[in-house]
Amino acid sequence: RHSVSGARRGDPACAAMVKRKGGKQNGRKAKRNREEELSDDDAGSETGAAAAVADAVDLDVADAKQAKEVAASAVQAAAEEGEEGEEKEEAPPDPYLLADASYIQKDTRWRNKQRTLVFASRGVTSRFRHLCEDIRKMLPHHKTEPKFDKTARLHDINEICELKSCNNVIFFEARKMKDLYMWISRVPAGPSIKFQVLNIHTTREVRLAGNCLLGSRPLLYFDKPFQDISYLRVMKTLFTQAFGTPRNHPKSKPFHDHIMAFYWLDGKIWFRHYQIAPETPADGMDPERQQLTEIGPRFVLDPMRMLAGSFCGQTLYANGNYMSPTALRVHAKRMLKSPYVKKLQAKADREKLIEENTLPEDPTDEAFV
Repeated sequence: RHSVSGARRGDPACAAMVKRKGGKQNGRKAKRNREEELSDDDAGSETGAAAAVADAVDLDVADAKQAKEVAASAVQAAAEEGEEGEEKEEAPPDPYLLADASYIQKDTRWRNKQRTLVFASRGVTSRFRHLCEDIRKMLPHHKTEPKFDKTARLHDINEICELKSCNNVIFFEARKMKDLYMWISRVPAGPSIKFQVLNIHTTREVRLAGNCLLGSRPLLYFDKPFQDISYLRVMKTLFTQAFGTPRNHPKSKPFHDHIMAFYWLDGKIWFRHYQIAPETPADGMDPERQQLTEIGPRFVLDPMRMLAGSFCGQTLYANGNYMSPTALRVHAKRMLKSPYVKKLQAKADREKLIEENTLPEDPTDEAFV
């Protein structure tokens, strides 16, 4: 305090002392500032070094993970190659090259959406009803409907098919509790065919040894005339659309263990249903060593008429050799109407036969009298 007051009064010694004290204080401040700057530099350098070390550690961890993934993928690829090699070694022979066929590659989508409505009219007998049930069991893609009223028009079946979302129909029509007719039609555009069903033998009736998986897809076999005759080709198409189970149908099973056969004989279509089974358990994969065992049902279809539309339209084909059941019964009664008339007819036929077989006279017979 005295030095400051002396310096203010103009004392040179006091002024020199004050100057020395100010220089020392300025030097301490400068030194303190330099030390703070050095400490800040050291902290920044330490922070940068720590960040560099962390980055290096992260890179090492990523490289280790990548190397581990590469090793795992290599092991998996080697295992898959080994499994493929074992499968190739254990794979059965493929004589028909089915593995390379593109048309049978697995496709889980239901593309060919065919639905068949199977039902009957009122007045069917127990045998006719059992036949209808057998047809339904053979077709996983079928749909049912209550009995159709006899007083209704056949053309109304198209509306029922539309409500059921069906594009094929198999309709059994019964008359007089004796005769059964079957309609097969393509809805709604046609064509449609009417058959008379003969020689009916249901599955319960014949009790055959064959059996197949319920819901499996059938194979359809057609005789050679179905390729040569024009109206039989149309029938073949209708049978294929109505009886053929579409691929990947929700209610079907991906197996082919039975076959439906259609034969053309004596102007009629003979239907048979067989099971496809190997001859021995070891021949399951050999297509050349399979045998057929009949399952049932069996029946005969006598074609009557083919129409251009569905239950209507122009007649495309009419069977000229067809005789209705009523005409056959009338003819049989007429033949057995009167035994006397039959006896007279036989006598006249015999006299006519004798006259036709009489030998001429021999002129040499009188020479040896």
